[in-house]
Amino acid sequence: MTDTTTPRLIRLVDGRLAFDCPGCGMMHALNVDHPARPRWTWNGDLVRPTFSPSLLVTWEWGEERTKKVCHSFIRDGRIQFLGDCTHAQAGRTVDLPPHEDAAANPETEE
Repeated sequence: MTDTTTPRLIRLVDGRLAFDCPGCGMMHALNVDHPARPRWTWNGDLVRPTFSPSLLVTWEWGEERTKKVCHSFIRDGRIQFLGDCTHAQAGRTVDLPPHEDAAANPETEE
């Protein structure tokens, strides 16, 4: 059963929101409150967030500097991994997991 009360996001002090990505296993952060770019629109919901546009995270990994990609849409508390992802969740849509620190951090509540 999906938990519908625990926040999926935490607020960072610099105006970004962060979540734990179930695809690549890393935390991703999106700028929603700071005028710097890139910036995403957000529906204001910490439990069932929607962001626009898509989130594209790229990095190099290992000694050989292999290019890694995590590309997704986050809509209504679900994360849709696009086909260009280099992890096993590519092409799947899954629930955004509750953030383990969110329940303990009262500043995540609006």
